[in-house]
Amino acid sequence: MSKSPVSYTVAADLHCHTVASTHAYSTVTELAQAAAERGLAAVGCTDHAPAMPDAPHLWHFHNLSSLPDFIAGVRVLRGAEANVLGPDGKLDLDEETLRDLELVVASMHRQTMPPSTVEECTAAWLAVAANPQVDIIGHSGSPQFAYDYERVIPEFGRQGKAVEINEGTFRVRRSSAPNCRRIAELCKKYGVAIVLDSDAHYHAQVGEFPHGFALLREVDFPQELLVNGSVESLNAFFRRRGRKISL
Repeated sequence: MSKSPVSYTVAADLHCHTVASTHAYSTVTELAQAAAERGLAAVGCTDHAPAMPDAPHLWHFHNLSSLPDFIAGVRVLRGAEANVLGPDGKLDLDEETLRDLELVVASMHRQTMPPSTVEECTAAWLAVAANPQVDIIGHSGSPQFAYDYERVIPEFGRQGKAVEINEGTFRVRRSSAPNCRRIAELCKKYGVAIVLDSDAHYHAQVGEFPHGFALLREVDFPQELLVNGSVESLNAFFRRRGRKISL
């Protein structure tokens, strides 16, 4: 189990990419083996949904049932990182496909979401919050897609979503850091669950959260609101989400 220098623990990494996303460089097996080496109980294989230029074919998501539940003793969660396409909150995977997955992260990317105002991004996230198929709100700290955090964060909580603090953001979207802190502060204020994810594009990144741990320490975030902080909290989250998953 990964552990910060203070007290935070993480039992799973729920947002990772395989070679099916062609700008990532590791296989499902390599991700699972890396998770096992770090003492994690589960790893989420959440490749980009079809609207992204590097995404796998739709059949990739339909065929995830071919994967074993466990590799190297680690539960492999069959998921997707779906793209928010506009202010209406529409995603680039159909409802049936989303329903058949075990884990759905919804994110905004400049390649799939047009330049948008704060009001448009707020409307989009409120619509995503109301989508019962979405489990995790992915890396929502980007200044390019700023939204009304004070309004939307409580709604994420009411709809049972986990708000992601994304380790990869601190590498590739560094201007997002102040917004990530604001999001963490508001999640603490309103009792909204978060999830620490690596957004690994290479297996050595799985289970590595130095910036995420540092941010949680800075805002004195409560461990009990960290969804992937333990197997027990993860199982409880999946039950609340109606997912038939037990680690």
